[in-house]
Amino acid sequence: MTAKALIKSFYESDLSNDASLIDTFYHKECIIHWNSSKGYTEMDFKGVSAFFRGVRESYNHLRFEITHLLSEKEVVTVRYTLFANTIESESDEMPIAHYICIHHIKDNKIYRSFEISQPADTDSLDSDAYSEIKI
Repeated sequence: MTAKALIKSFYESDLSNDASLIDTFYHKECIIHWNSSKGYTEMDFKGVSAFFRGVRESYNHLRFEITHLLSEKEVVTVRYTLFANTIESESDEMPIAHYICIHHIKDNKIYRSFEISQPADTDSLDSDAYSEIKI
């Protein structure tokens, strides 16, 4: 599988309901560098597993609306908006955040990631800036 196909598959998977996907997609020696509105977070494999455990406890479904997916050899950059359905409101999907991620692939798994996110808001979603580009 190409690095780009791996990342596309990752974002199309059911991360909010399938705990086994962490082993499928993340390298055991992974390091995730994430800059968000709450500050900087660094996670290793255990941290990623714990993070997605929390996601599974809070959300019934996640949807990643990708606008850009670019690759060069084993490095893939993706830009997307994350949408979710919470356990409290299963029928209502809400935008959570906008992300840009640079993923480095090793052994056909996510080895290093550099992520930047900011909360999604109505103004940004109503603009053309986050319109989906078909890939």
